[in-house]
Amino acid sequence: MPLIYCGACSHAPGITARAERADTQTRQAVEAAFGRMGEEIRATKPDALVVIAAEHFANFFMNNMPAFAIGMADSYEGPIEDEAFLRIKRTTVPGNKALSRKLIERVMQTVDVAYAEEWKFDHGISVPLHFLTPNYDLPIIPANINCQGPPLAPLARAWAFGEALRAAADAVPERIALIGTGGISHWPATPDSGKINAAWDQEFLRRWTANDRQALLSYTDAETYRDGGQGGFEIRTFIAAAAAAKGAKGTVQFCEPVPIFAVSCTVARMQIAA
Repeated sequence: MPLIYCGACSHAPGITARAERADTQTRQAVEAAFGRMGEEIRATKPDALVVIAAEHFANFFMNNMPAFAIGMADSYEGPIEDEAFLRIKRTTVPGNKALSRKLIERVMQTVDVAYAEEWKFDHGISVPLHFLTPNYDLPIIPANINCQGPPLAPLARAWAFGEALRAAADAVPERIALIGTGGISHWPATPDSGKINAAWDQEFLRRWTANDRQALLSYTDAETYRDGGQGGFEIRTFIAAAAAAKGAKGTVQFCEPVPIFAVSCTVARMQIAA
C-alpha cells in the first residue's frame, strides 16, 4: 500500500527537559504543533510509524557505526536518558518485528542497512513520540542515520535511504506513516548551545517543501558545520523523508526559533496522496 503520511519534526531534548523555561505562549505553540501532527498521523490509521532519527551514540559507537540501521523488534524501551532530565517517563514502546523484517528485506535491495533486534530509544525518538503518540499505542519502526561520527553518509545516500524506505512501504499491505526527526541548525553540547541560524533554517525548509532534490543535496558538510553547527548534520533525516515523499511538495506547519530549546522548533508535512 502506498505510504500514507510523510513528515518531519524537531527532536531537541530541551523541548521537554526545559519546557518551563520557555515563554508560556511559545511552549504552548510548540506543543500544539506537535499535537496537530499526531492527530494527522493517527487520522491516516497507520499500522506502524517509521521514525528516521539521528544516532546520538545511544546504540552505536565508533567501534561499530552503521550509516543506516532499522530496528527489528516487537518492543523497544525509552528514553535512555535520565527521566528527571528529559522529563519523559521510561516506558515500553510497541514495535512490529515481522513488519520490520519485511521492510528491511525490501530496503536491502538497494541500500546496505544494518538491523538491530535490541534498540534503546533516546530523545531523538522519545521526544517526538511523547507528543505524537502519547498513549504509546502505535507500533514504531525506528530507523537511524549516522549524523554524529565522521565519516558521515553522503547526502545522496540519505536520499537513497528515503527512496528505499518508500519503496518498502509501498510494497507491503500495511499502512505505513513516516517521519524524519532532527534539528536544523543547532550546536548541542558546545559553548554555542542555544545559538540558532534562523535564516539558514528557513532556506533549508524552502528547499525541503519544494522537494528540490538538487538543492537539498548541494550542501557540503563543511558548509553545514559552518552555518548550521554539528547538529546541522541531522538534515539527513529530513532529506530522507523528502525522498520518501516521492516528489510531493511540503508545507511548514510550524517553525519558530526557541533558544532555550536550542533549535528552530519545526513541524512539517509532505502532501503525499494517501
